[in-house]
Amino acid sequence: MILFPAIDIQGGKVVRLLQGKFDEVTNYSDDPVAMAEKWVAQGASWLHLVDLDGAKTGRIANMQTVLRVARAVPVPVQMGGGIRTKEDIAQLIEGGVSRVILGTKVVEDTTFLLDMLAAWNDKIAVSLDCIDGKVTKLGWTDTSDILAVDFAKELELLGLKCLIYTDVARDGMLTGPNYEGLKALLEATNIPVIASGGIADIDDIKKLKSLESRGVIGAITGKAIYEGRLDLKEALALC
Repeated sequence: MILFPAIDIQGGKVVRLLQGKFDEVTNYSDDPVAMAEKWVAQGASWLHLVDLDGAKTGRIANMQTVLRVARAVPVPVQMGGGIRTKEDIAQLIEGGVSRVILGTKVVEDTTFLLDMLAAWNDKIAVSLDCIDGKVTKLGWTDTSDILAVDFAKELELLGLKCLIYTDVARDGMLTGPNYEGLKALLEATNIPVIASGGIADIDDIKKLKSLESRGVIGAITGKAIYEGRLDLKEALALC
């Protein structure tokens, strides 16, 4: 299982939101590159970047910051937030991003995903951000009527190879992931899943690791490592 330190970028700074709320923000660093280097120095083998401004506005706002991070570290980087066009994806991949995460665009247009998978295959992932089992979009500000499990089944039929599952209500709360929702997803599809949202401590890492045989290939941790609740080196040793 791969453990991904999260670097959420807003206005060029490293921040964390609470439950995806843009008015509940904590600033952790003015230097995303230095933060990326810190996590890599502690042993991270992948990094997870989010352009929060892009997620909210629907247009990548921190492209150059993301590319600077991708070029600065010797490990692969995945990135999501505001990616809506083939040109966005091409610029990111050509700039050194190893995996591009799509969200709102796919919820609104699954044909777009099909085309992007044809072009880039396993360099494409989809973020399934949910509230009460339903898919959200537009930076978690709009909840659809689409059930997460049903949408995941549709994505599997399209050939998706990587799904990032987040229970938005758990994100930044340090209350543990939504294991019930995660297990429902694992039972419904065979898509490899990266779990995100709510990781609080080393026990959550152990629980997620125990689900590796059922399809959990990774976990994203944010607030827990920024607040010192989870020691990254210790967690990586378990993965």
